[in-house]
Amino acid sequence: MAEAHPRPARAMVHGSLLFVLLALLCLPWADLSVTAVEPWRELARLAGGLFAPTLPDPGTLVSAVANTLAFALQGVALGAVLGLLLAAGYRHGGIRRLAAGLRAVHELFWALLFIQLLGLSTLAGVLAIALPYAGTFAKIYGELFEEADPAPEQALPAGVSWLSRLLYLQLPLCWRQMATYTGYRLECGIRSSAVLGFIGLPTLGYHLESLLRQGYYDEASSFFYALVLIIATLKWWLRPRLLALYLLASLWWLPPLASFNWALMGRFFTEDVVPAPLRLGDWAGLWPWLQGLWVQQIGPGLFNTLVLALLSLVVMAWLALLWFPAISRHFGNRLTRAGSHGWLVLMRSLPEYLLAFIGMLLLGPGMLPAIVALSLHNGAIIAHLLGHHLNTLVLREDAPGGLNLYCFEVLPRLYRAFMAYSLYRFENLIRETAILGMLGIPTLGFFIDSAFSEFRFDRAMVLLLVCAGLNMLVDSLARRLRRRLHLNNRAEML
Repeated sequence: MAEAHPRPARAMVHGSLLFVLLALLCLPWADLSVTAVEPWRELARLAGGLFAPTLPDPGTLVSAVANTLAFALQGVALGAVLGLLLAAGYRHGGIRRLAAGLRAVHELFWALLFIQLLGLSTLAGVLAIALPYAGTFAKIYGELFEEADPAPEQALPAGVSWLSRLLYLQLPLCWRQMATYTGYRLECGIRSSAVLGFIGLPTLGYHLESLLRQGYYDEASSFFYALVLIIATLKWWLRPRLLALYLLASLWWLPPLASFNWALMGRFFTEDVVPAPLRLGDWAGLWPWLQGLWVQQIGPGLFNTLVLALLSLVVMAWLALLWFPAISRHFGNRLTRAGSHGWLVLMRSLPEYLLAFIGMLLLGPGMLPAIVALSLHNGAIIAHLLGHHLNTLVLREDAPGGLNLYCFEVLPRLYRAFMAYSLYRFENLIRETAILGMLGIPTLGFFIDSAFSEFRFDRAMVLLLVCAGLNMLVDSLARRLRRRLHLNNRAEML
């Protein structure tokens, strides 16, 4: 059993306390009020709809499910191919920065951008998933290549092309880990595909948003259960031998097409995204324009994004520590473990955006529904990972039971993994916190969505760059903190 050294262990405790302190300092600026008139009545109506679903038109439901899977399969497949090509040159700083920039922008933001260029088309949805996923695949694949056994590469003769090295050396060495991670990424792609429906693409999210907003909870529950069922059964229907067939079927069902207006695209890049003062030739007015944008949107958006992310991080961590023993064979019984496992599968299957949308229908606009949504989803992911990690631990024969087992045996041995997972999910929290602004919370996403809605694309591009820069900064800081605390970076695989 590998024990933590005292100094890194103290650093982890100090790091945890620092995040708790920062979250407490954020409380005075957090809007935690409940503004809904009758939240309990609305919750009862939602529960009634979930327990008594109404089956919609079967053709509509099947079409929504097929569209969701088609967007996910095509987006993840294209992202994996692009990511693999980038991973081949991941040792170069320019490639790493390009990959970081691609994954720093959320899928919904990419979708808002592509819709302006390609319209509400299937190609816009596929690219919105593929580009950020390409950045993520490049990072994971590239790091796997770097960590592979160096001996075979050292034995290669001089002058071997990068393509031969990729196909005959790197892929065979890392194929199993790459396949495992790609399967996990498809699960994420299905959630992303569903969320694209909230901005008009014909996936499950499109019907969920429409029905939930109108209060038709019984009809919405059928689409809700369909999304959960797809993800919960992924390990049974996702077979490597069938992937090519699935992909071909998705291309037949939903070809990634769009009508190209080259004049419109040229104007977008040469005029629309150029800051307003520069379009008028007023170079002196650029700085006041940026200052006004900072005071009115960038500054408040950054501040609210960080406040929401820090509060969600602490609540997420608390829920993960509370939940993970419930699915382990060392605690509870078969019935409690089955129930807890089902709960975690449900929470990690639902996108944060959907959970936050439902929360706002019940509680009203504010940070509280967003904190609950982010904490439930990410807390369930960490609890699931820690619970399975706990099942692999060999405990002492004289190990105590119950609370003593948790506090003095299990938690000290798993705290390092818990910190690694939490820091990685914090990077995800920043991305998701920004996008939840599209639901009305004044984070960066709120101002980005408003700029696109008002056709102020110059403001939207500046805000997108700020959002990407924040994500890249948090990614870099989190990586440095993991190294300082001697945490395993392979948490990023999960």
